[in-house]
Amino acid sequence: MLNYLWAGMILIGIIVGAVTGNLGELTNAALNSAGEAVTVAITMLGVMALWTGLMRVAENAGMIMALADKMRPLLRYLFPDLDAKSKAIEYIATNMIANVLGLGWAATPSGLKAMEEMQASNPDKTTATKEMCMFMIINMSSLQIITISVLAYRAQYDSVNPSEIIGPGFLATLISTLAAVAYTKFMEKRVFKV
Repeated sequence: MLNYLWAGMILIGIIVGAVTGNLGELTNAALNSAGEAVTVAITMLGVMALWTGLMRVAENAGMIMALADKMRPLLRYLFPDLDAKSKAIEYIATNMIANVLGLGWAATPSGLKAMEEMQASNPDKTTATKEMCMFMIINMSSLQIITISVLAYRAQYDSVNPSEIIGPGFLATLISTLAAVAYTKFMEKRVFKV
């Protein structure tokens, strides 16, 4: 569906450019944007490599597991029906730590593994468990202390102070995550009669 939406927008842009006599400007803008996209992609690749590497070093040094142990009370509250020794808990903790640090690309593999582990113990393979729903909603709200990708974009486009987004970004994601968790806990009580 999204492909049709993009194709339609491109087609409309070409038609409007042709009708208004701005097809040359449209072509120049497309070429300039393509070059800019490559530059941004290379910048983001560097940032992604740096932070993913730091995450791997922290994982190998045992820092991730130490943080995961500190998170156990929170994880028990959010995922009460998951076994405390479950591999899913470790994957969830790793995913949440990566997301909090703004490393969404580094969080994805552990998030997928967490869902696989939860699905393996799911008695009804066609319906998500309340733990799966909670994990998904936390990922979508995505609490972030440092929004690495936004900082990189702002630096790429010569922002005077790229890091000024950290405070408002943290506040916005904190509010969205708290609202998401509250809503999910409320729905759990209604749907699962807990």
